[in-house]
Amino acid sequence: MSRRFFGTDGVRGRVGEDPITPGMVMRLGYAAGKVLVAAEHDSLHGERPAVLIGKDTRVSGYMLESALEAGLTAAGVDVRLTGPMPTPGVAYLTRALRLQAGVVISASHNPYDDNGIKFFSAQGTKLPDAVELAIEEAMESPIRTASSKGLGRVKRVDDAAGRYIEFCKGSFPYELDLRGLRIVVDCAHGAAYHIAPHVFHELGADVVAMGNEPDGLNINHHCGATHPEALAKAVRKHRADVGVALDGDGDRLMMVDANGEIADGDRLLYVIARDRKESNHPLAGVVGTLMTNLGTEQALRGLGCGFVRAQVGDRYVLEQMQANGWLLGGETSGHILCLDKHSTGDGIISALQVLAALRRSGLRLSDYIQSCPIYPQVLINVRVVKGFRLTDHPEIHAAVAQAEADLAQTGRVVLRASGTEPLIRVMVEGREQTQVTAWAEAIAQAVRSAAGI
Repeated sequence: MSRRFFGTDGVRGRVGEDPITPGMVMRLGYAAGKVLVAAEHDSLHGERPAVLIGKDTRVSGYMLESALEAGLTAAGVDVRLTGPMPTPGVAYLTRALRLQAGVVISASHNPYDDNGIKFFSAQGTKLPDAVELAIEEAMESPIRTASSKGLGRVKRVDDAAGRYIEFCKGSFPYELDLRGLRIVVDCAHGAAYHIAPHVFHELGADVVAMGNEPDGLNINHHCGATHPEALAKAVRKHRADVGVALDGDGDRLMMVDANGEIADGDRLLYVIARDRKESNHPLAGVVGTLMTNLGTEQALRGLGCGFVRAQVGDRYVLEQMQANGWLLGGETSGHILCLDKHSTGDGIISALQVLAALRRSGLRLSDYIQSCPIYPQVLINVRVVKGFRLTDHPEIHAAVAQAEADLAQTGRVVLRASGTEPLIRVMVEGREQTQVTAWAEAIAQAVRSAAGI
């Protein structure tokens, strides 16, 4: 059965258009309730199952939350509400409260007029493909509302933010603190706006918060991990030691050094790996993705780390980590997974691992950046119509073959469809900026021509 609704990170789209409508989300909630609860049936001991719902700060979250509640309670599932809560916070609380599943209403780094639904298992991990397909199949069946006595009930988890703050702080070494550091924290006007500044402050840092005044419409707008240039400017203005930028749902991370230079997920992954090697923590290898910079791969191998690439998407990074028995992996976009700290990617916890490295080594973030050279990389997003298939256009593959022949062993070409938007992502990297730019533009133009743009 092929996917209709689920992408690489749940169900996502424009609010008011299928599948992000009240009716479709209610059906999704009902189907998820039936499938996830059936999977956990043996552990319920006759009790009514319960699911946690968290959301980011988009104005549409209220509407979709109500639709999910209706679907889940109609299926006989109790609902626990957290209000605004980072995606990794929902994953943690689902485990901590021993619930059957967690649901996040968020479109992550997308603009406010998109939204989405993603699920976590009882173990706080993303759902396997097979479970998502089972939920899609269940959506084809009509809603059969439970009896009045069997309907689910809804309660709010009043201490959700405090619980998650303490969990994040617990991932930082007890013998260290952040005293003497000035940190600018950009919350992207998203789900971490009332959490991230407290975490760093309570560990001793002098915190300058920005992007912490959500109005339902300004999430990710020229701020956060998708626009770290705003953070770079603020770090220089406040003469801070480091800057931390999260995205709208708090699972991505970008950081900025005292000079305003941006460290993406690749470089931050290197910082954490190097710190673990130098502090004699076991580190057999690191998982990256097809987009991980070649310079980062070489720097990691220079540490004596194994390195493998997964498909783009933190779920696929996690699968590869589990297959290898490794604890560290991540994406260029800033999704970083430290499985000894959390079951899923967490921007706040990842930032704390980087800050722990700075504290342990006495080095600055800029020192680490300089020791992890990055190859020039050009990424061009080409918008296409839904259903556009790369495999139907040999002229695109001919352009890719020409580029690969010219780059030889000194670069790479990655061409892939986005899992969340109707985009083809063209990435070219190599040693020479002009060569990389020219080939990226040539391949992007081939895609535009094939798509009739």
